[in-house]
Amino acid sequence: MRIMAFDYGTKRIGIAVTDPLKLIATALDTIHPNAIIQYLKDYLTREQVEAFVVGMPKQMDGSDSQSAMHIRGFIRLLKKTFPSIQIHTIDERFTSKIASATIAQSGLKRSKRQEKSLVDSVSAVIILQSFMESSLFK
Repeated sequence: MRIMAFDYGTKRIGIAVTDPLKLIATALDTIHPNAIIQYLKDYLTREQVEAFVVGMPKQMDGSDSQSAMHIRGFIRLLKKTFPSIQIHTIDERFTSKIASATIAQSGLKRSKRQEKSLVDSVSAVIILQSFMESSLFK
């Protein structure tokens, strides 16, 4: 079974997934929030997912950021639609900056590096890797 992670945004949701052995995190897709539930229903007909990991943005003092209310709504929707799948949250501070730096160093053409959907999907991979390295995963 796989683990799936989300970098939630009101315009795009970056999605990453593990391999079945849960060793490697890979970018999967970037989806508009209005299409995410149908996308997940379709994906779950083909693949088994045991847990969702949602990046939760925090302020430097550890409090929730302004976008946290949107993410909490997304989590409620996931719980309601997929009640048998565990949901974890993980601090996603700096993931977009790390993703942008990683992309900048990747050697991709400038036009490709500037695609916001690429940043979102790489951010989802970073969120998933962080989860896999955390004590929550063990």
